[in-house]
Amino acid sequence: MPQLSRRVGTFTDSVIRRMTRISDQYGAINLSQGFPDFDPPKPLMDALAKAAYEGPHQYSITFGAKNFRQALAKKQAKAIGRAIDPETEIVVTCGATEAMMCAMMTICNPGDKVIVFSPFYENYGADAILSGADPIYVPLVPPEYQFDPALIEDGFRQGAKAIILCNPSNPCGKVFTREELVTIGELALKYDAFVVTDEVYEHMVYEPNVHICMASLPGMYEHTITCNSLSKTFSITGWRLGYLIGPADVVEAAKKVHDFLTVGAAAPLQEAAAVGLRFDESYYEELRNLYTKKRDFFLKGLDEAGLTHNVPQGTYFVMVDIQEFLDLPQLAGWTDLQFCEWMIRNVGVAAVPGSSFFREPVNHYIRFHFAREEETLSEVIRRLCKMRDLLEQ
Repeated sequence: MPQLSRRVGTFTDSVIRRMTRISDQYGAINLSQGFPDFDPPKPLMDALAKAAYEGPHQYSITFGAKNFRQALAKKQAKAIGRAIDPETEIVVTCGATEAMMCAMMTICNPGDKVIVFSPFYENYGADAILSGADPIYVPLVPPEYQFDPALIEDGFRQGAKAIILCNPSNPCGKVFTREELVTIGELALKYDAFVVTDEVYEHMVYEPNVHICMASLPGMYEHTITCNSLSKTFSITGWRLGYLIGPADVVEAAKKVHDFLTVGAAAPLQEAAAVGLRFDESYYEELRNLYTKKRDFFLKGLDEAGLTHNVPQGTYFVMVDIQEFLDLPQLAGWTDLQFCEWMIRNVGVAAVPGSSFFREPVNHYIRFHFAREEETLSEVIRRLCKMRDLLEQ
């Protein structure tokens, strides 16, 4: 048999999606893969039902249906602080996953280097490798997930073409401050590099934290590729609607990459989702209130279960420290992956082993998400409260 590409041997399958499959096998409550168990807003579902009968059912324009791009441009212009040209500065993609891959393949040549914060959403390392680049990892240090600017500058000195910035950050829920963003932006400008941002959790930010688009900072629009999606904002993760925004010359090249990756995103789903892009600010305020309530409810439950955790500033993820359990004699030598597999089988709750997010040898965190109805979260808490007794039997 001919040899496979060497690059596919340098990363694993998605651990997040693997945990979902194991969770489904055992009928556990899935707090691993981040998708809600409640419906999208009714206007989107009504618009989708209409599109099912009235169309469009054929290809849209490759880089996005015109009305969808126009609605995106109007919405994101407020966040970025400048007018966005829907014809030359937006590419609609099959989810933010494709947007990130498209951005990386647009800017990277084989052998280029890219800075990635650790912990990181697991796609980023694979994105760099698949685009021919070598990742340089810079730690975000728990529990506050702060970084050392000198390490970023060292990465740029090594020739890094870009830095990937997830803000708010999956998996740790960090929201980067204006000062931190300015520091990163100034270094990118100093070394004439790109910042590729993943901002899918932009509307899930908890007071007093504030989400700031990197592209809105002085001089940064020309150096930033903003990747985003509608998945989390409108609870439509299965619709796979994402986009990237950037300067026209970058977007012109990205259109070509996108065209040959996927041709285009689903036309009827773009038609339906355009309705949501025209919601007024009250929708996003209600969304923040909804997830603030879920966060506070779930963190209180983790406290009741005696679990040590961070307090996420954004996203719907929380990192839980399981070191005390790994220190038990009966769990000697266990990895966080083994712990998560045990928890699925015996507790009926699925999480993601934190080691899948860290470049460093970190083995004592697991990640939960709380995008669930309160009834579901209550049952999770009830089960977690019994976990210690199960482990100590």
